[in-house]
Amino acid sequence: MREKAEKPAKRKLTRSQRKQIEAVIRQAKGDGKAHTVQDSIPFQNMFPDGLCRLEGRTFSKTIAFEDVNYRLAGPEDQRSIFESLCDFYNGYDPSIGVQVSLDSRSGGSAADEMFGITRQGNDLDPIRDEAVDILRMQYKRGNNGYVKTKYVTLTIEAENLPAARARFARIETDTLNRFKVMGAAAHVLDGKERLELLYNILHPEGGQFAFEWDWLPASGLSVKDFISPSSFHFGETRTFRIGKRYGAVSFLQILAPEMHDRILTDFMEADGNIMVTMHIRGINQNEAIKMVKRKITDLDAMKIQEQKRAVRSGYDMDILPSDLSTYGGAAKDLLTDLQSRNERMFNMTFLVLHTAETRQKLEIAVSQAASVAQTYNCLLTRLDFQQEDGLMSSLPLGLNRIKIERSLTTSALAVFVPFVTQEVFMGGDAMYYGLNALSNNMILLDRKQSRCPNGLVFGTPGSGKSMSCKREITFIMLMTQDNVIICDPEDEYSPLVKRLGGQVIRLSPSSTDYVNPLDINLNYSDEENPLALKSDFVLSFCELIMGSKTGLDAIEKTVIDRAVQMIYQPYFADPRPENMPILGDLMNALLSQHIPEADRVAQALDLYVNGSLNFFNHRTTVDISNRLVCFDIKGLGKNLKKPGMLIVQDAVWNTVTINRAIGRSTWYFVDEFHLLLKEEQTAAYSAEIWKRFRKWGGIPTGATQNPKDLLSSPEIENILENSDFIYMLNQAAGDRKILAERLNISSEQLAYVTNSEPGHGLLFFNNVILPFADDFPKGTELYKLLTTKPSEVEHEERMG
Repeated sequence: MREKAEKPAKRKLTRSQRKQIEAVIRQAKGDGKAHTVQDSIPFQNMFPDGLCRLEGRTFSKTIAFEDVNYRLAGPEDQRSIFESLCDFYNGYDPSIGVQVSLDSRSGGSAADEMFGITRQGNDLDPIRDEAVDILRMQYKRGNNGYVKTKYVTLTIEAENLPAARARFARIETDTLNRFKVMGAAAHVLDGKERLELLYNILHPEGGQFAFEWDWLPASGLSVKDFISPSSFHFGETRTFRIGKRYGAVSFLQILAPEMHDRILTDFMEADGNIMVTMHIRGINQNEAIKMVKRKITDLDAMKIQEQKRAVRSGYDMDILPSDLSTYGGAAKDLLTDLQSRNERMFNMTFLVLHTAETRQKLEIAVSQAASVAQTYNCLLTRLDFQQEDGLMSSLPLGLNRIKIERSLTTSALAVFVPFVTQEVFMGGDAMYYGLNALSNNMILLDRKQSRCPNGLVFGTPGSGKSMSCKREITFIMLMTQDNVIICDPEDEYSPLVKRLGGQVIRLSPSSTDYVNPLDINLNYSDEENPLALKSDFVLSFCELIMGSKTGLDAIEKTVIDRAVQMIYQPYFADPRPENMPILGDLMNALLSQHIPEADRVAQALDLYVNGSLNFFNHRTTVDISNRLVCFDIKGLGKNLKKPGMLIVQDAVWNTVTINRAIGRSTWYFVDEFHLLLKEEQTAAYSAEIWKRFRKWGGIPTGATQNPKDLLSSPEIENILENSDFIYMLNQAAGDRKILAERLNISSEQLAYVTNSEPGHGLLFFNNVILPFADDFPKGTELYKLLTTKPSEVEHEERMG
């Protein structure tokens, strides 16, 4: 029974869509010749679910898969990935064709538009322009100019379309599960995605793919008309023309007895548009064993003939030609592998497709690839008189017209590892975080897209910790409309904040900037009673000022909570600013209870109410409505920094709740974060904030140069579990050991935070671990604002 493609309901086309279709129609008509460009593309039809009908009863589907950290993994992890890759190939019987495609092509001019920084007509435009220039320079330093993608195309035979869909349903599930075991994200391409992939390959000069399924009935065209290039020319022996570009297809002759797992990586690291294709088809196990046995029999027969010849010639019959002995032993080992180990036999065709702007550039690219092949004792040979078949076999359709095959066992096939290192290159509001130290590609990520965008930054003094936070703050201000609040214990951020148009609030006994620790708004908590979280803050504050090593006892907590309930009653009854309670009201509420424990807490508060530290006993006098606010707490002194940081954190929570109502995110950066985790109550309060911020659009980031103090806190588990972003720079020896145990870092990964240069380290994002290098260009205004090196800062001050 002949199947028909399902046609969606017709809808009216826009003018731009009609113009696009008319252009495709003009191209489809071509010059009127009987054999058109579309006829060369070897498939019959593509369906919306991604199923493609090739020739006769053959169908295919394509699955895109991501990279995994193979090069960064330790020997045991690499062995595990290798074994999983063996299981991956063994999972396909001979009726299923497997095509692995690794594609690297130029991203074109779209790179300039991906950074999301546009001029706004204000004082920050010079910095925006400089930031874009820096990002373009960093982009070109790496391989991001080339978009690298990986695909597996599976091919089967079926009687009809429903039968093909039913069989692929099981095959797809099994394939996705195998990728999951290897740690590689994968998804099945639908019909439009497959067409766009084919369009990009067939248009190496670039272009915008435009297609919708409901355009087909209105235009009378087929899907091939929307992906075909302007022309094909296969008149030459060793090259071809596709549109205005030159192309060449070569095959790999595997001569080496053993291969290295880096060969695919080296091929894909070459400059220029390149596509590596491996067509793999399993051999029936019984047939493979019979084939090997026949070879052994043939070798034994040759051995007997050589022995007879030796006897007739009068020399020792045990002396045999070396090749015969070598091949005989290898064949017997192969038979043992097939019979007693988890090995199968496969036929593989290895093709390499190059495209370039000119014939000269094409020859250079092919020569570079040939050099890579020669490094591994292989030969890259041009497909003479088979360029058209080579190109069509390189398309991710699952069709192989090149019958140059090499038989390999499962383990020999799995040595061609398609994995190198994971990349983080996201779109949208993604920001720059350095270059991948393994691939040299730019790292662009959007923390707001993760499950828990909270972050931690670890680094020894001088490793670039503050500079990395400043860089992130700068890009937040240039690329988003989010709010940023900074808790600055060392007055390092003020110049940057002022240049970006932010507000610096100095908290010190001599300052006139006041922040009321007891500020609250009606949205302070997502519970019915907004005092629930505020009471936790007051308990944390009282514990800090009382200096108890064992924490507050039960009665002290009770009297404090009772006082909190009392002092907020007037404000909730009439929520005016003048009714907002201050620390003096809390002290009076404690004294009014006439309980020794309440009196003890009140006496501790007296220093902050009537004593020399009474600058916390005022209603808030600063406006935190600015998008960028920095709390400078350097003037608080050593004993007051922890209460000051806690008060700032509570003020941040107020801002988070206000911004949540208008759908705006609030970023919070706190340096010397370990100070908040030293006391039990403040650590518990910080962990609670870390958990609650995410639901309210808050994105906290804690930075510290003392991970040992941070990780010794019992609350660190809650904070680590709720932090999908960790930026780790150079670490001291003692801290490295603790971090390796806590974060399960391998020795290979740990090397990137051992005596590393400033701006170099490890990035943890979701389930990805990347080594990074952030060598920010010097001699720019941005660098002068970001650097915290004393020599550079002093030099700028002298120049100013």
